[in-house]
Amino acid sequence: MTAHVIADDTEALAVAAALADEFRADASARDAERRLPRAELDRLSASGLLAVTVPAEHGGADVGAVTLAEIFRLLATADASLAQIPQSHFAYVNVIHRQGDDRQRKFFYGELLAGRRFGNAQSEAGTKHVQDIRTRLEARPDGSYLLNGVKHYSTGALFAHWIPVLARAEDDDLHVAYVPSGTPGVTVVDDWDGLGQRTTASGTVRLENVPVPADRVLPHHLTFRGPQLHGAVAQLLHAAIDVGIAGGALAEAAEFVRAKSRPWFEAGVESAVEDPLLIQRFGELAVQARASEALLREAARTVDAARADLTDDTAAEASIAVAAAKVQAAHAAVEVASALFEVSGTRSALDSLNLHRHWRDARTHTLHDPTRWKIQHIGRYVLTGTRPPRHGLL
Repeated sequence: MTAHVIADDTEALAVAAALADEFRADASARDAERRLPRAELDRLSASGLLAVTVPAEHGGADVGAVTLAEIFRLLATADASLAQIPQSHFAYVNVIHRQGDDRQRKFFYGELLAGRRFGNAQSEAGTKHVQDIRTRLEARPDGSYLLNGVKHYSTGALFAHWIPVLARAEDDDLHVAYVPSGTPGVTVVDDWDGLGQRTTASGTVRLENVPVPADRVLPHHLTFRGPQLHGAVAQLLHAAIDVGIAGGALAEAAEFVRAKSRPWFEAGVESAVEDPLLIQRFGELAVQARASEALLREAARTVDAARADLTDDTAAEASIAVAAAKVQAAHAAVEVASALFEVSGTRSALDSLNLHRHWRDARTHTLHDPTRWKIQHIGRYVLTGTRPPRHGLL
């Protein structure tokens, strides 16, 4: 596989905008038919966008959080499923940034620049909670490992060249094993049947005595033993997807009203766009969407500032800023996607139009991480200065 190498932030944003326009054209049909976006992901790989966080000294654009968040927002305005697939890709690139040694970084950065995709095998079902990881890495005498476990919600694994697997070693510490797709013992099952984000292929990964060389295992537990931005960046990208869903839903609602809606007879106007109550509601929804975009940009700037001077205090500021952006974005995505029907009228509910995909995507994606806990951490930080905990979900 070969891929274009993006030079800088400006080019990255231009490429993302062009791909969003391209992906938007068939997004509704892909969702309605549950047609997996293999060709679109190959376009994404070839574009170079998946390598934009590779450091400059290794030949990458080394873009900041502001640019990365905007890339995800742009893609999500077009197709929230497609935007969701590389979220874990960048999260596990960050593990390499932080925990890889020079040889591991050189190898994986080369893979990224060639357009290789990371999936994920992280979450598990039937455990006590989301961080109760039971997949195991068993050390072998030669220093390599055997990997065993079952993963669920493995977004992107079906399309991945590498599947990062979150697992515990014999000391119970968390590690990430980077497993090539097609490795003996790895089975990826396309059994995702969510009401939204239908084409993320967030199915099951089974791991049965999977051999993993020692140099493909990174000590992820060390990420959280000091100030870190792993969780903030991962959550920033989730927030960007929600902001994109809200923006995409609002744009499609406006287009529908302009082209197909009739005014309510009591309004006494000739067209729906002159209806004062519709105008009022669109204004309210636009405020929600704009507030989400503003908080997303502010959170991304805070992450970039913390990256330049990483301390416990700057990391806490970044996590809190991202948490605030995520709360607002989740609310806006669900509200705007639901209000699409309110402002567009009865015809908008026709299943054949598939306008409900925005609400289904919003409702499904915003279940990832409960905003009620983010609000708790924000409140404690404001009242007592208590820093938020260090983990990958904040």
